[in-house]
Amino acid sequence: MISKINGKLFADMIIQGAHNLSNNADLVDSLNVYPVPDGDTGTNMNLTITSGREEVENNLSQSIGELGKTFSKGLLMGARGNSGVILSQLFRGFCKNIEDEKEINAQQFASSFQAGVDTAYKAVMKPVEGTILTVAKDAASAAMTKAEETDDCIEVMEYTIEKAEQSLNNTPNLLAVLKEVGVVDSGGKGLLCVYEGFLKGLKGEKVEANKQKLDTEDLVHEEHDFHGVINTEDIKYGYCTEMMVRFGKDKKEFNEQTFRNDMSEFGDSLLVINDDEIVKVHVHTETPGEVFNYGQQYGELIKLKVENMREQHREVIRKEQSHQQATASQQPKTVETAVIAISMGEGISELFTSMGATHIISGGQTMNPSTEDIVKVIEQSECQRAIILPNNKNIRMSSDQAAQLVKADTVVIPTTSIPQGIAALFQYDVASTLEENASHMNTALETVKSGSITFAVRDTKIDGVDIKKDEFMGLAESKIVTSNADEFKTITGLLSTLLNEESEILTVITGEDAQSDMTTQLEEWIENEYPDVEIEIHKGDQPIYPYLFAVE
Repeated sequence: MISKINGKLFADMIIQGAHNLSNNADLVDSLNVYPVPDGDTGTNMNLTITSGREEVENNLSQSIGELGKTFSKGLLMGARGNSGVILSQLFRGFCKNIEDEKEINAQQFASSFQAGVDTAYKAVMKPVEGTILTVAKDAASAAMTKAEETDDCIEVMEYTIEKAEQSLNNTPNLLAVLKEVGVVDSGGKGLLCVYEGFLKGLKGEKVEANKQKLDTEDLVHEEHDFHGVINTEDIKYGYCTEMMVRFGKDKKEFNEQTFRNDMSEFGDSLLVINDDEIVKVHVHTETPGEVFNYGQQYGELIKLKVENMREQHREVIRKEQSHQQATASQQPKTVETAVIAISMGEGISELFTSMGATHIISGGQTMNPSTEDIVKVIEQSECQRAIILPNNKNIRMSSDQAAQLVKADTVVIPTTSIPQGIAALFQYDVASTLEENASHMNTALETVKSGSITFAVRDTKIDGVDIKKDEFMGLAESKIVTSNADEFKTITGLLSTLLNEESEILTVITGEDAQSDMTTQLEEWIENEYPDVEIEIHKGDQPIYPYLFAVE
């Protein structure tokens, strides 16, 4: 029986909770509803609680109130994505409830869960049931009920977890999209993992943490992440080679193990994914032609890609040297008004800068900047006023949280896409007041429709669209409207949804995976199908999304 929780015990609960979430982060990511390659709820919650855990480990205290302040600060500054911000708010309220205590009993323990729920609901502009908020609310209610029956904190935590799990399993009945896709809420699952770790800590048990990196370096493709480790001439296999083969009836019979063994002879970094109709291959090799010839033994080559990694490496080194020379002679940029744009891709960053953005924070899908990342930029700019363009719905809450923490008068323009960010920034006037700029930039969001092309990470059906893993998808704003194995058909299907007789301008932003012949084909299609629409093409170099579209 545990009747009191002090700072030392609470610290152990936090550590075990963080480890348990870390171990299950991939599982939580996999529960994201949309099959887009940004299923990062688990990643964001993991990075958020890791920030809190590290702060606790560096500032241990016997007083639970003091430790709670430390934990809350770490979560607040490390919060990433909407799920991370909500997690930070849940424990902000929890820790606020115990800030004057050296230790707490079962009743105070339970009331702190409820205080966390109250704080989190207030922080979310439009709370949605069937999410992490519902799971937290039902869990807190259970804790309050159990604390009326027992003084044992372990029994309270056990019952809290029992009801949290029941609530999680019920989320598909509260949120239709969860039922349609066949998953429970990912944020709720992440919270349950934390609570399960809490129970381990209460019982004096340990959760063995998987050894893994916990920063965004994990999100960099390996072929672009070797420049700091080796010299160009040390790259043994210089061509990043990819192919997709559609099996032919009159071709060699496919055996996965034989195929994999044979492919391994061509180089390293081998990935082989196959189903009954297609095999997809990624390999680093010196002989891409031989790889393609081998693939043809099994069928028709339907997608080929070769990148010279040595040349990529040289270009990275050139850019780094140029950047180092530039930054060596510069102090951190200070301004009266900071205009901060969250950007993904060098071309998009250059576009934002040319339009008036004073500071760029790298981020977007899979790479949500933390609250602290945004706060640091504002503070280092020494500005009096700041405008934040999150350009992603999952960065909005971190931006709002940052705006509340800085001294500068700060507004967040609720941009949810890069095209919206561009449209808003186009209205920025350095001579106008903060209020005037905010008004004009918010109005601009109503004039643009956003679209994007990406690929599916799993099979599913959502919004009536059947989706197969690795096929292309077209999203109008955040709604999936079309999916097809053929990229061009996906593009035209999406644009047919976005464009109408009132459309005047189509802006196309090409990503790092966009192919020039596909872009040319797209341009010709627009000229034929929508001759009155003016088309503008910009090189964005963004990852994950070969094409972003803005229609005005």
